[in-house]
Amino acid sequence: MPMKEAVIDRRTLEIIFSDQKAEIDNWSDRHLCSRKEEGLVDLDSPQAQVVIGVRRSGKSTLCLQILTRAGVKFAYADFDDERLAGLDTGQLNDILEVLYKIYGDFKYIFLDEIQNIAGWPLFVNRLLRNNMHVVLTGSNAKLLSNDLATHLTGRSSEINLYPFSFAEYCTIKGVDYTQQTTKGIADKRKTFDEYIQNGGFPELTIIKNSKKYITNLVDNILKRDIEQRYSIAFPAQFESMAHHLLNISPYITNTSDLAETFNFKSPHTVRNYISYLKQAYILMGIKKYSPKSKMRVTQEKLYAIDVAMMNQRENAFAGDNLGWRLETIVLSHLIRKCQYEGWDVYYLKERSGECDFVVCDGNRVLQCIQVSYDISSEKTLKREVNGLLLANRQTGCENLLLLTDHEFKDIEKDGHLISVKPVYEWSVTAF
Repeated sequence: MPMKEAVIDRRTLEIIFSDQKAEIDNWSDRHLCSRKEEGLVDLDSPQAQVVIGVRRSGKSTLCLQILTRAGVKFAYADFDDERLAGLDTGQLNDILEVLYKIYGDFKYIFLDEIQNIAGWPLFVNRLLRNNMHVVLTGSNAKLLSNDLATHLTGRSSEINLYPFSFAEYCTIKGVDYTQQTTKGIADKRKTFDEYIQNGGFPELTIIKNSKKYITNLVDNILKRDIEQRYSIAFPAQFESMAHHLLNISPYITNTSDLAETFNFKSPHTVRNYISYLKQAYILMGIKKYSPKSKMRVTQEKLYAIDVAMMNQRENAFAGDNLGWRLETIVLSHLIRKCQYEGWDVYYLKERSGECDFVVCDGNRVLQCIQVSYDISSEKTLKREVNGLLLANRQTGCENLLLLTDHEFKDIEKDGHLISVKPVYEWSVTAF
């Protein structure tokens, strides 16, 4: 159940936000890497800059980096602090007064995990009307997006942040991914072998017990961000389904099968639960490619938000399927690319075959992509090539790409040229 609002006296608020200031005063970005999404945040904009993404993906760090490097004076409030649980909505103005007392005059304010406070959009709207530059973060897409659409129409800019891309992972590991020497390529391949197993959550680059970290992260998101917020009626079944979907992703949604497997009363319940998992960024989904809008809203294909969630949880069973993991990494990269370019990504599936990804700019198909970890088997290679040829027939697109773990070559088939590249190279050059 949602937490009951609590009144916190101003002295306590001052202690809490003074503690938070002390934390960011000691913060340093010396050992951090720049993120591509930094270029999407406009501190001079009159719109609120809203960074949304899965917990622990680096949203707070990204915003602190941008504000610190810009050299602007800003106030900071982290609403994920347990001491602020159930904060009375009417105290947001008290918080602003306390922040002025702590920081002095400021024109920039960073509100971290703001969706934890009911009524926050009206507060932010007032800040914007007073010409304050506002930076927000949140880890629930629907709550933020719905509130933004209702109360801040046209006054916000949303940026989705995901765990580290492979290029960012290389940077944090001190590997120069631009090097094309024998050693440079070997370093990239070795680092990619780590990345496909460990995933891109920033703290996993320095934490040894990754399984405990991811297990706790997933449990925290399920229990705190979903079950409490949405008053889930069947938490045990919901958690079982969530872990099951992470174990079997990529997975084309069949709500009737899931309802039967987990004894839910109807597929509608399953659809709601999947929606919550996507909103909390445990899962991401792409729609089926079709020129017909009606076909695109059915049979969504679900992926884990990061490969770490596929095998680093306790009792996870998706660790050995490197093909699934490679496909997940490719989709994560495509989604980042599409965010910049305004493109869309789909999957294509027909009775005669399928193609993993179809990248579109509106109605125009830009590229068709297949992903296969190992194409040394003639049967596997034939299946992947046929999938691309099917996509070509369905879309008319001649830009055909087959991504693998390590192979580089071109294939000519039936008058069509298929480029074969390793993901470790494609993902650092295709952005």
